[in-house]
Amino acid sequence: MPDQRFDEERLSRALAGRRILLTGHTGFKGGWLALWLRRLGADTTAVALPPCDRGPSLFEAIDVDGLVDHRLCDIRDEAAFAQTVMDLDPDLVIHMAAQALVRPSYVSPVETFQTNVVGTAVVLDAARRFQSLKGVVVVTSDKCYDNQGWDWGYRESDRLGGSDPYSASKGCAELVVDSYRRSFFAEPDSPILASVRAGNVFGGGDWSVDRLVPDIIRAVEAGKPVQIRNPASVRPWQHVLEPLAGYLMLAARMLEGDRTIGGAWNFGPDADATVDVATLAGMVESAWGRGAPNFVFGDPAKSPPEAAILRLDSQKARERLGWRPRLTLADAVALTVEWYRAGLAGRRDLRLLSERQIARYVMGVRPATLPQFDPVFREAAACA
Repeated sequence: MPDQRFDEERLSRALAGRRILLTGHTGFKGGWLALWLRRLGADTTAVALPPCDRGPSLFEAIDVDGLVDHRLCDIRDEAAFAQTVMDLDPDLVIHMAAQALVRPSYVSPVETFQTNVVGTAVVLDAARRFQSLKGVVVVTSDKCYDNQGWDWGYRESDRLGGSDPYSASKGCAELVVDSYRRSFFAEPDSPILASVRAGNVFGGGDWSVDRLVPDIIRAVEAGKPVQIRNPASVRPWQHVLEPLAGYLMLAARMLEGDRTIGGAWNFGPDADATVDVATLAGMVESAWGRGAPNFVFGDPAKSPPEAAILRLDSQKARERLGWRPRLTLADAVALTVEWYRAGLAGRRDLRLLSERQIARYVMGVRPATLPQFDPVFREAAACA
């Protein structure tokens, strides 16, 4: 992990006691953000669909409903969402609720567009009516770009689009955000509206179908080999805490009244963390140690098409926010393996482990030191 200072005190000064409306807290990234907002002292109300009932979830593993004012609603239903938030007057909205996967978008394209495009409009339309609102952060995806297969990173000013329904829906969501920014958030005293685009995020507690790390964990649990569809696909891999740190830095600046930070922002990893699927699978295998998963590499021609290469240029966030990745890819993998090994060993204090991972991220403690640093890791490693 690079030796650099992360100013969490500034985040706490900006967010402590603030009223936050968060959507998507029953999902993977939303659950981690709810935990971090609690650490910072924010007063968070969270709205989402129920967590998936077909298996484990981060929401249940760390008891997210105990971290927030937990409310259930489908963001596609304008009237229901307005009713759900009618008693609120938040200082900040962070919109994360989404259909977040490429392959399911081929199965349910209309639902994908309804959630990611119409749902974003519903949330923004409710947000513009909050009297105390200072800012809105809308989370989209690195896949919002019209991917031309370039070997260099996409910048915030590059063309939006996408051939698959998921990518296209995220490009459309960005257009919705831009329209609301120019139509309803353009006055000098208006709330600040920003969109954020991150790479392929992984970390403890993700159980989504058709994602590499969750697929690995399910295979390990079942004692089966891991089927890898597209081993040569190159992605900007990053631990979940990396983009969340960027989102929180933006949020803090909004609450401080910095109007220069409206617009779109990339939060991607360093170049050495943009690797193909086969390389990341090998790193997981190495970090796992005893009982590591076995991999079987498939034929990409038999899967729905996905972009072969995708990179992000995060220079804007580095120069204007002071954000930069704090974890090497090896460190990110180590943190992730730590979390899942603890879960598979039957640990019941996964919220505590998750809180400690946030604390170590903030302090800059390398995962290589964890066996000497964290008794939770020591016990998990001994049981795995």
